[in-house]
Amino acid sequence: MKNVLKAWIASHTNLVYWQGLDSLCAPFVYLNFNNEALAYASLSAFIPKYLNNFFLKDNSLIINEYLAVFSHLIAFHHPDLSNRLETIGFIPDLYAIPWFLTVFAHVFPLNKIFHLWDMLLLGGSSFPLCIGVAILTQLKALLLKADFNECILLFSELPEIDIERCVRDSIDIFASTPRSCTYREHASDLTNYQINNDLDMNPFPLADLKFERCPRISANDVVELNDLKAPTASLKTSKLLLIDIRTPDEYMKAALPASVNIPYENAFDDQNRITDNRLQHLLDQHRSLVKVVIGNKNYKQIVDFTNNLIINNATRVCLLHKGIDVFKTTGMLYVPTPSDLP
Repeated sequence: MKNVLKAWIASHTNLVYWQGLDSLCAPFVYLNFNNEALAYASLSAFIPKYLNNFFLKDNSLIINEYLAVFSHLIAFHHPDLSNRLETIGFIPDLYAIPWFLTVFAHVFPLNKIFHLWDMLLLGGSSFPLCIGVAILTQLKALLLKADFNECILLFSELPEIDIERCVRDSIDIFASTPRSCTYREHASDLTNYQINNDLDMNPFPLADLKFERCPRISANDVVELNDLKAPTASLKTSKLLLIDIRTPDEYMKAALPASVNIPYENAFDDQNRITDNRLQHLLDQHRSLVKVVIGNKNYKQIVDFTNNLIINNATRVCLLHKGIDVFKTTGMLYVPTPSDLP
């Protein structure tokens, strides 16, 4: 292993050795014990795909972005767990860095890593995030009852994880998460997120990413998942619940087909509880749908609305990247009728 690590460091002069690189290297050395060149080649191909820029001397920006997206995915799939962990201050920085820096090689024995990585290699660079959520899914019952100190103890010696279930759950999480919801500026496979038009994801400040509690979804994903290019779009056939939080006057001028107008001002009380009966009914009726919150240029309103949905344990909440204005030149907006209003 020493030779493989030395060769990797010598050939990647812009990167450095971070603790955990030996754990990451171990599976490749084990599988290619008599072929160090192949072990080195495997490690060299693996790191750029799943750990792009993780081994920079200053990797704080990359790590912070990765953990913020991970937090969003927890809230997306398990808002009740996200709320609990946030309440007690148990943030991913306290437990998840060794997970992702070693792609779980520091967490699981080799026999489990081989099984996990067999599936990982079929997925994109965001798949480790889904594995992380899958692990929390298995620990959820314990975490919901634990306080901060109990969480620290729990993760210092991780309970037995059913790796078969972890793989299955990871696949389900990956498949049920819109592609753009795992967008990272520093990902190695940005081409998976971008189609080179104004409806794409594009970089935005890390401060915004950390301020928000839910993922962003691209307009391209909204078009694809709601089939907005079809002659008609209906909530009955949609994979998304489009919640337009603008004022009724703004909504009546131009809106997305199949969207529902739930004005921001009337949706929640000062305790963040849902006061709009129509909103509560929609959430109850469409639990399995991805909820896309659509706003205008009032960024704080959009974030407040999505955060309040998460506080109320609404699953699969995300906000539309760039807001309603991104659709202005697409010809996809329509003029609602009075019957479209609540």
